[in-house]
Amino acid sequence: MRPGPTTAQRRADVRLGLVLAAATAASTELARSFGYSLPQSPPALEQLAWALAISLPLCVRRRYPVAVLLVVSATFIALQARLVLEGTMTSICLFVALYTAGAWARDRRVATAARLVVVVAMFAWLVIGFSATPLSAMLPGTDSDQTGFLPPRAATVVYATALNVVYFAGAWMFGDAAWRDARSRAALAASNEQLRRSREENARRAVLDERVRIARELHDVVAHHVSTMGVQAGAARRVLDTSPDDARAAMAAVEASSRAAVEEMRRLLGVLRAGDAPHGPDALDGGPGPAPDLRCLPQLVAEPRGGLQVDHAEVGTPRPVPPSTSVSAYRVVQEALTNVVRHAGARRASVRLRWLSGAVEVEVVDDGRAAPSGGGGLGLVGMRERLALHGGLLDVGPRPDGGWRVRARFPLPEDA
Repeated sequence: MRPGPTTAQRRADVRLGLVLAAATAASTELARSFGYSLPQSPPALEQLAWALAISLPLCVRRRYPVAVLLVVSATFIALQARLVLEGTMTSICLFVALYTAGAWARDRRVATAARLVVVVAMFAWLVIGFSATPLSAMLPGTDSDQTGFLPPRAATVVYATALNVVYFAGAWMFGDAAWRDARSRAALAASNEQLRRSREENARRAVLDERVRIARELHDVVAHHVSTMGVQAGAARRVLDTSPDDARAAMAAVEASSRAAVEEMRRLLGVLRAGDAPHGPDALDGGPGPAPDLRCLPQLVAEPRGGLQVDHAEVGTPRPVPPSTSVSAYRVVQEALTNVVRHAGARRASVRLRWLSGAVEVEVVDDGRAAPSGGGGLGLVGMRERLALHGGLLDVGPRPDGGWRVRARFPLPEDA
């Protein structure tokens, strides 16, 4: 369905109606001046009134297209019956009304029915006129002798019929073509609007996804190193007076962890400041800079954690891993060890890297409390988001024999 007329189009209709009214009135008076009138023709004022009656309704032609068509058509037949012989401008008014009904009527069935009624009525009036009018009246100054292929009356009927067929068919087809064109433009505009909204929604989602990725990465970088620094600083404070050497070792661990945190923060900021920073699962995790991945697990395990002993083992034959998958697996292990230090109160933890058929699996288990305590759960949320991005599986929960387990399985591509 095409949209309704705009304010500008309605104003244009008013201007068109007034112009046609003036032109029809002038043409009617000129026809009288040319002598195109009969003794039975109405007075000049009545002819002027008929001229205004057939043209002024066109001021609202796009607002009420079917009603205007019916009014103009009835007026056209009436002024013909009243022998108002001006035919040029009145025919133009009828053409405009018929065209408008086809181009602007919102109910297509009503538009078709109204136009069909008008066309049938006009041809019926034409037939009545031919039947009731003598040849001398139709063709003044012409005798009844045949001078061409057809007799004069037959030629007149054929000519008038063909002219009216072209007239009404043209108005009908032009109106339908305008309707189809308007519908196509409206559909294109709606499609463009939907596309614009879709682009805005995609951009909004991209911004939200980027915020989530940044928050996840910041949590992984900050939480791990700050937790380690807190544990080591606490250990140094406790042994500062009794064992200065152990205190110095703990402070050295704090220094090393702070440097690592600063280095990772610089890498992260480098990704965020890059003009062509990637998006999607590889964003931040696989950006420029030495992002830690599965190859860095031995160094991660070897970091001091305030008395927590961590062992590391690798099972299976190593296979190539996409960079984003490798970084995400590393982050899962890093977050799991951070949670062990912060919440579990464990003395030992184990890190396992397993190479499976079509997947790589990392697992962190500890001998601490059976459930984590405190915290806002952002670390677990980040783990789940990473696994969801890669289509992996995350298993987090207590172990039957005590302690806590975090197991993450990342699928690998077939050619990996």
